[in-house]
This record gives sequence, C-alpha cells and structure tokens, in this order.
Amino acid sequence: MNESLRQVVHLVFGLGIAGFILTFDRDIAISTLVLTLFVGFILSDAISRGYTIPVISTIIGGLERRGATPGKGALFFAFGALFSLIFFEKEIAAIGLAVLALLDSTTTIAGTRFGKIRIYNQKSLEGTVTGIAVTTIALSLLVPLPAALATAVAAGLAELISPIDDNLVIPVAACLVLTLLP
Repeated sequence: MNESLRQVVHLVFGLGIAGFILTFDRDIAISTLVLTLFVGFILSDAISRGYTIPVISTIIGGLERRGATPGKGALFFAFGALFSLIFFEKEIAAIGLAVLALLDSTTTIAGTRFGKIRIYNQKSLEGTVTGIAVTTIALSLLVPLPAALATAVAAGLAELISPIDDNLVIPVAACLVLTLLP
C-alpha cells in the first residue's frame, strides 16, 4: 500500500464529496450518502468474507492499510459526512469535509515524510503543524482568518488526540467551531 497515494485519493474524494454537497439539494446529498453507506457496508462485508468483486477489490486492496477492515476509512468518511450534513448547515458541512480531506491528508503525508518528533499516538509534531498551517491557509479563502485558524487548530487537535477514527471527529470538530464562531 502506498500511503501517499492513499492520502491523495482521500483528498480528492473528500473535496469531491464536499463539492457534491454544495452542488446538490440537501435531501439528495443525504440520500446519496445513505445509499453509499449501505452499498459500502455490503461490499466491505463481502470482501471480508473472501469474495472478489471486480475493480472494487483491486482498488481496496491497493489503498487499504494492512489488517484494516476493507473500506473502513471510506465508510467512516461517508458516515462523518452524513452526520455533518444532518446536524449542520449544508455550507458548514461542506467546509467541514474539505477540512477533513485537506487536514487529514496533509498531516499524514507530512508526518510520514518529515515527522521526527512523536507527540501522541505515533503522530508527529511536524505532521500536525503542517496540517494545521495548510488547512488554515486554504480555509482563509472561505472564511475570515481568525475563524480559519480556530477551525484548523480544533480539527488538528481532534485528529491528534481522538481515540476513534478521525474521519468521524474532524468534520464534526470543524463544523462545531464554524457554527459557534460569530
């Protein structure tokens, strides 16, 4: 498995989902995410049971980390997207997913390539700082700089210390901060 490729796919699909949410009606986006989760769970279960599904098995085999449940990250990403879309305004949910895509990918790539100082859960200071910085810069194109910084820091800390999959907590942390800020 190529971790950099995995993170590029994470980034591209994450930004694509955020764009999809912005483009389509909220009900259509929710229905699509529910359908995606349903089909995703079926495919994950089938692959876990040893079935080979043309194209899907190859993609998952090339992108999934060793020992992980097939498609786990994608399923958690879709669930985090669905939760955010249900509980936050559509525009806020889309930004939260863009934060997830950008911050998670950036922290992993920078941490893997340049990380020397491990700070928590084998995550590096270099990866966390890079993820927060890149996310702040990108977010500042969409929201005022103080809100961008606060959102990136909250999401970066959530990614760093979360005991559960960060695909669930990063978008919620970002959406909460964006909702609570004036």
